[in-house]
Amino acid sequence: MNTLIRAARVGLLAMCLFAGAANASVLITGTRVVFPAQDGEVTVRLTNDNAHPALVEAWIDNGDPKSTPDKVTVPFLITPPLFRMEAHKDQDLRIISTPAQLPSDRESLFWLNVLEIPPKPSAQESAGKNLLQFAIRSRLKLFYRPAHLPGDAQTAPGKVTWKAVADDQGYALEVHNPTPYHVTIVKLSVDVDGKPYSADIGMVDPLGSLRLKIKGLTTSPASGSSVAYDIVNDYGATASFKGSVSP
Repeated sequence: MNTLIRAARVGLLAMCLFAGAANASVLITGTRVVFPAQDGEVTVRLTNDNAHPALVEAWIDNGDPKSTPDKVTVPFLITPPLFRMEAHKDQDLRIISTPAQLPSDRESLFWLNVLEIPPKPSAQESAGKNLLQFAIRSRLKLFYRPAHLPGDAQTAPGKVTWKAVADDQGYALEVHNPTPYHVTIVKLSVDVDGKPYSADIGMVDPLGSLRLKIKGLTTSPASGSSVAYDIVNDYGATASFKGSVSP
């Protein structure tokens, strides 16, 4: 059995390099994982939506998209880490926290990886054909949320502040997040002289700042200029907020 697992893992690691080139059949419930520290563990539901079984491996990394299960060190365990999913069946992944020195005054960000390996085609399916198979890796943000953080994640996006700054040959909005929660901005624009200008998007770290370039703007937005932005909340839905450029 151990030999079989080792052989399967070698194949999975090799195929990581080609992951993400096709649509996944193993679907993950949700688009992000929130891990409340006081719970000790969370469960993520997977569903095999195809008519054939799949081999699946799951692991967590701390930000390296090229990570592989044998080269990550994170304060979490996943069970089961490697398993076969039958067609049209569900599987729960248990993510369990282990002792670690993580910040207690803000969220920490990790990434959940789910790698799907399709079965080898039968002799009949591959007869006379040139076939190319892909391993498909899904990668979701995992937010480790300490207990007793001030405020809450749903209102945090409304507390960010905006400042206009020069950026190369143009201008940017510098957003500051004074809260202990991550804020993921998926749409952003600033109104200048009655015209909206779109800007880059990104995720602002807790108690951090991020510079987002304004597209096509050659004059600095005046103090008080309106800022409109959409964020992604804990449930994967978007919510709209408004702010203004600070002096």
